[in-house]
Amino acid sequence: MQTDDGQIAAAQLSEPDATPARAAPRATADIAKDPISWEGKLVRWLLRASGNPRVVLSLWTGDRVWTCAEAPVVELHISDRATLLRSCLDPHMEFGDGYSDARIRVDGNLEQFIEEIYRADGAHHEWVTRVRSVLRWIQRGGSNTLDGSKQNIHHHYDIGNDFYALWLGETMAYTCAYFPTQETGLDAAQRAKMDHVCRKLRLRAGETVVEAGCGWGSLALHMARHYGVKVRAFNISKEQIAFARERAKAEKLDAQVEFVEDDYRNIRGGYDAFVSVGMLEHVGVEHFPRLGDVIQGCLLGNGRGLIHTIGRNLARPMHPWIDRRIFPGAEPPSLRQMMDIFETHQFSVLDVENLRLHYAKTLDHWWRLFEAARERVSGMFDEKFVRMWRVYLLGSKAAFSVGQLQLFQVLFAPSRNNQIAWTRDHLYHA
Repeated sequence: MQTDDGQIAAAQLSEPDATPARAAPRATADIAKDPISWEGKLVRWLLRASGNPRVVLSLWTGDRVWTCAEAPVVELHISDRATLLRSCLDPHMEFGDGYSDARIRVDGNLEQFIEEIYRADGAHHEWVTRVRSVLRWIQRGGSNTLDGSKQNIHHHYDIGNDFYALWLGETMAYTCAYFPTQETGLDAAQRAKMDHVCRKLRLRAGETVVEAGCGWGSLALHMARHYGVKVRAFNISKEQIAFARERAKAEKLDAQVEFVEDDYRNIRGGYDAFVSVGMLEHVGVEHFPRLGDVIQGCLLGNGRGLIHTIGRNLARPMHPWIDRRIFPGAEPPSLRQMMDIFETHQFSVLDVENLRLHYAKTLDHWWRLFEAARERVSGMFDEKFVRMWRVYLLGSKAAFSVGQLQLFQVLFAPSRNNQIAWTRDHLYHA
């Protein structure tokens, strides 16, 4: 069934562990709380080390183990000894890899399983987070340098516009939407997000805007079409820039919008507004002061700026599987880390909004469209790719649902700018 907004209203999916809801795992009478085999004891250790989630671990031997006092809500099947050993040595990497290779199977709701793991992960000691952060810093090195950023962006965004068009909706916006109501569809919510951003910036006809990281161009074109501004939009994804330029020409907005294939560090000129939606998580916290230099150099005295980014409540590295398999170099910042952009240049922070649950809802729409197109995706790539991106989409939704990830919109301006909003009324009235 299709809604008039193009998203799937309901989907009956053929993948057993991809369905949004299934029956609970089979009866727990045959679950061994005190396993005899060394593999079972290893599984028991793994569950305890993971914070005792409400999960049954089943082995190829027929053993079933769980350690939580509450009834299990999902069952994980491990197919062989090598997969078990890798899960013990590096569980954060092995689940994603094992699921993608079909060596690990989820009996029940995949999203619920990931939520269980994220919730249980809160029981880990702080030293584990610190060790991961140090290891991540060593591994990343210069991953978000000029050359490193190009490689990272190419890995994720240049795998085919046709692929993304299957599940992003007609706006081709690959960032958190804004849902004025629970019934708002995906495309309408993406347009509402763009209006939300434009209203926060209080854009006026004839002004100039610079956008750092423009995706497929939807926000730049929206600003030009509906707010009468001129936009210069920067992006280092070759495929996205080519798509955006064709789109601007087709919509007769190419005189108002210039799409520049270049890094944000090379932005020059003076502008009334700076906006970045969905790029900061790819900058790297060590480069935040440099981004602040760029903004200070291009933002006029009465200018305004807005940064929309995935973030965290506590500074910690990106999930290692996401970093290695999906988004190399990504690092969602905490608000404290974001202040390295603002404090050294005395930017005044005017407004901070967290749209975390809006991103969970956005990801639900994307996942449903992705699953509806799974046969076409498999034809473009293979079944392993389908399973890998299913983990990515549902894992990301779970992370926003349980609060592992946040979505920050931060509005700011030069400290001397007094041409700022007196109230917030302009945000909620056309």
